[in-house]
Amino acid sequence: MRINGLQGIRIFLASIFTWRRLVFGIVSGSIFFILTGLCFYFYGWDFLDEALLYHLTRTDPRHNFSIYFYHIYLHFEQEFSSLEKLISFLPQFIVQLVLVFRFAYDLPFCFFVQTVAFVAFNKVITAQYFVWFFCLLPLILPWSNMNLKWKGLACIFLWMGAQSHWLMWAYLLEFRGKNVFIQLWMASLLFLASNTYVLINIIRNHAYCPVFNLLKHETSNKTTKYD
Repeated sequence: MRINGLQGIRIFLASIFTWRRLVFGIVSGSIFFILTGLCFYFYGWDFLDEALLYHLTRTDPRHNFSIYFYHIYLHFEQEFSSLEKLISFLPQFIVQLVLVFRFAYDLPFCFFVQTVAFVAFNKVITAQYFVWFFCLLPLILPWSNMNLKWKGLACIFLWMGAQSHWLMWAYLLEFRGKNVFIQLWMASLLFLASNTYVLINIIRNHAYCPVFNLLKHETSNKTTKYD
């Protein structure tokens, strides 16, 4: 039986908004808003600004691993236009969206690749950000086809080499007072490229392992859904 457009949309929405997912979303959202409201009651707007809102508008004029640091450094005293803010946010948002739709059912792997991509394309990147995805690495290693012979070692040395290269220029700038902003910015571009290359290799060598059970969805055409 052929499915028309409206029926297809209905089946698609029914496969997404299951009862368990709605309960999970309502409970999670309620806990978040209750705890946030409680902290807001005690600490006021300072809490909202420091805990949540600040991270939406944060700009750091000091050098960091991000490819945006040099532009922010040059224009820090000026007000950034909405277009500039959108341009810096859009690549990160698009990559996150693609990863969510592609790996949503393999949750541990989705968490990992999302975190790596979020850090790599962020407006501010410092070394402690790497801990965010390092702590998720043990969850995906058993399902990776990469080993410590060729691909694995190549990715490790490339990532560490790009980071060390950036740190060399940062040392010359910070401790030697050298005017190496351009070189440091180019090192940031190289570091982004290395992160992207490593992430692509991790994705290509990952054994897809859904954590949801496949259930039958009783419709006229016997479609299936994940729950």
